[in-house]
Amino acid sequence: MRTRFLVGVGLLTLMGTGWAESAAQALPAQAVAALEIFQPRAVLGPLLEPATRTALAATPALQRSTSKPGYQQFLGVVQALETQLGADWPTALQKLTGRGVALGLYPQERALFVADAEDAPLLGKLHALLWNMTQNQAALSGKPSPATSLPLGGAMAYSLGKNEAHVIQGGRLTWAKKLEDLEAAAQALRQNGSLATAPAYQAARKAVSADAAGMLFLNMQALKLAPGVAKAFKPESGNPLGALIFAGLGETAGAANWIALGLHVKPHGLELRLVSDAPVPAAQSPAAFALPTAPTEGALPNLKVPRQLAALSLYRDLHRFYAAKDQLFPERTSGLIFFENMMGIFFSGRDLTDDVMAQAQPNVRFVAAQQQFDPAAGTPVYQLPAFAIVLQLRHPEKFREYVEEAWQKAIGLASFTRGQRAEPGFILDRALHGGVPFTFARFSTAYAKDPARLDVRYNFRPALAMPGNQLIFASTDGVARDVMDALAREGQQPQAPLAQIHGVLELEGGKVAAALRANRDFMVRQNMLKGGEVKSNEEQIDGLIGLADFIRTARLTTGAQGAKLDVDFNWPPPAAKLASTP
Repeated sequence: MRTRFLVGVGLLTLMGTGWAESAAQALPAQAVAALEIFQPRAVLGPLLEPATRTALAATPALQRSTSKPGYQQFLGVVQALETQLGADWPTALQKLTGRGVALGLYPQERALFVADAEDAPLLGKLHALLWNMTQNQAALSGKPSPATSLPLGGAMAYSLGKNEAHVIQGGRLTWAKKLEDLEAAAQALRQNGSLATAPAYQAARKAVSADAAGMLFLNMQALKLAPGVAKAFKPESGNPLGALIFAGLGETAGAANWIALGLHVKPHGLELRLVSDAPVPAAQSPAAFALPTAPTEGALPNLKVPRQLAALSLYRDLHRFYAAKDQLFPERTSGLIFFENMMGIFFSGRDLTDDVMAQAQPNVRFVAAQQQFDPAAGTPVYQLPAFAIVLQLRHPEKFREYVEEAWQKAIGLASFTRGQRAEPGFILDRALHGGVPFTFARFSTAYAKDPARLDVRYNFRPALAMPGNQLIFASTDGVARDVMDALAREGQQPQAPLAQIHGVLELEGGKVAAALRANRDFMVRQNMLKGGEVKSNEEQIDGLIGLADFIRTARLTTGAQGAKLDVDFNWPPPAAKLASTP
């Protein structure tokens, strides 16, 4: 007890100077990860608005929680505290955290939470109420009270139960799971100082900019000491598709001493900025295929098509990517070997690296959109989005027929394989759009029993189009036509590359939610087939639909200087849509 008393005094002494400047001053410097909110009111305010709370209360997930045992008891405790404190819980929460909060994670599963209150008397009043409630409950049950305390001069160290310990000094609350964790924190603060004064944390704080409302800080040097973590950050991911899409992220993380994610609040939205101290990958690094070679080069702006759900534009040198396969994938997985063999068949033995990949310019674009089905032709029972991949060719006049030949071989192989299983195959067709001939494949509906409930396969009418120097692979002829129209508009007003930007991803939240809602039953059944519980599946899917409905637009950009995510919300959340989810 005497040791804990002295440790508590040391902790309070260390916490006693300048606490209002940064909650991270109460966190020891050796944090593996830390989250600090510098402007709690800016973050919590929109979430605690009455309209927002009303909308969120209408969500299926929260409505189901109100029917669970213990909810009414919990609600009664909250109402009692509101009465005693003289403030509703949203107001009290903002007053209790208004000067900043911080959470630090440490080895051996230790965590330390700090909250700096605007209203120190309110913090003391809340503590007194919880202390008395704990004592009274113990007395009513006839058991010894689990609450203990240590007198520390003008302050106290408290524990209200087995897995809770905290210190209150003025308007600062420091919480840990055990008194031993407070002891360890006090010793670490004395020996190594606070996280707020650590050079890496200060550099990260400066990098996310002074107007940031919060910051997530990752100590990469400490994280990479954990088993298996360092391996995950090696350039050799072993996953070709993952390496192509997320090029350089693992390498950057592996080279960084720290990574920070800054939170910036804006009207009806937020912005997240990812920064680190990692150097820009060298030109000879395995990730160089994603690095624009000239200052003005970068990913192209995204295409815009009707009913668009998402769009992705990447700067990726496919020739350089595949030429570095031995560096990127030294183990040469069986999937990669199979891919090479199949490409050899489709392209009649031409070298995949120098004869095929070299034909693509370093611009890859992808779009996904909701489909429009012709009722006269039939409508699938589950309506999946259509998608298209667009490449730019270096020598379209030479390569066009090579691609057409390879594509028809692929369609023929798919039909042959389906025929071996006694399933219908594709029928090849030719069409003309905007003066551009293109090829597509379809399934016949001649033997469909119910045109209003066609099989899932009728979502697919794979198409190949090559307008100008563009190469379009599409899941349907409809989205191929829309992409050709978008490229034609772009040709009239050429788009400049986004200088030094590696990738741009854009999402339309409302349209994504509509697509998910249209296929909710299909997704629930698919999860059931995997052995999931029906109730759990429904809650997860409804939560996903609700989140998508909440987001108006999202835009993620990645580049040499880090990454930025801009999200605009439907604010307050669309309660009517959320509540109407089955």
